[in-house]
Amino acid sequence: MTQHKHSQFLPVAALLFGAFVWGVIWYPIRLLEQAGINGALATTITYFIALIMGLALFYKHVRYAYIFNGNAHLLFWICFFAGWANIAYILAVILGEIVRVLLLFYLAPLWTILFSRFLLNEQLSTQGYAVMVFAVIGAAVMLWQPGTHVPLPVSDGDWMGLLGGILFALVNVLIRKDQLHSIQLKSIAIWLGATLVGLGCSFVLATPLVISEIELTIWLVLLAVGVLMFILSIVVQYGLTHIPANRAIIFLMFELVVAAIAAYILTQEILTWRELLGGSIIISASLLSKKLNPTSSHVVSE
Repeated sequence: MTQHKHSQFLPVAALLFGAFVWGVIWYPIRLLEQAGINGALATTITYFIALIMGLALFYKHVRYAYIFNGNAHLLFWICFFAGWANIAYILAVILGEIVRVLLLFYLAPLWTILFSRFLLNEQLSTQGYAVMVFAVIGAAVMLWQPGTHVPLPVSDGDWMGLLGGILFALVNVLIRKDQLHSIQLKSIAIWLGATLVGLGCSFVLATPLVISEIELTIWLVLLAVGVLMFILSIVVQYGLTHIPANRAIIFLMFELVVAAIAAYILTQEILTWRELLGGSIIISASLLSKKLNPTSSHVVSE
């Protein structure tokens, strides 16, 4: 019994650490935006740092990997959609209300069920229908505004949070579908995608910034966030490898608690009753969804 508890301590601690960091990492990203480093450029630099660290650590997996096999197209789409998912998430936490954005992001189980049906040919169970209904009701409650007929996102931050959740779910399903490439190689594809998409968006969304104009303190923040992105990918993967997914989601939901407290302390954000009620329903859908495939352990960094 003691040995079992000891063996579970590190994976649980890893998941709680990941949830805590994701619950507060939006704040330095906002500070970077205020310092003139737009979200797209911050994504480019921080994920490039993670990419370099990943290549240094996993170079053997790239060197000996048979990348151009029958599933090469899946690796490409993982890279492509992961890049857009991360850009959407970064822009969402900059433009929107933090907890509201994260709640919209946690609609991912709804999209996962739909993508799994079409890409993995997974049959929808009764629980699957329940998850879809819960998720839609939760989103409708949270997004509905007096005087409107259709509950739609009301801000750019809302739209980015919703889009990020959709792409996050798509990448997870693609990762599950691609069984010929290693987790290390798919992680590198994710970091590469975020770097390339971020670089492209940085030229479209804002005036290009001269690298030499970035102050040393800003570089240190960028370096710290980049290292955290790399560590989070490894730590969360470790936790999800040793903890069943239906238990892991409970620990990962700690992110919402941390984010709510941090948003209140740092930015004085307060949720309305609709956001609290809708968010509770969405969280219930997320918890229920993890019972649909308890053996799945693949996940992509946000």
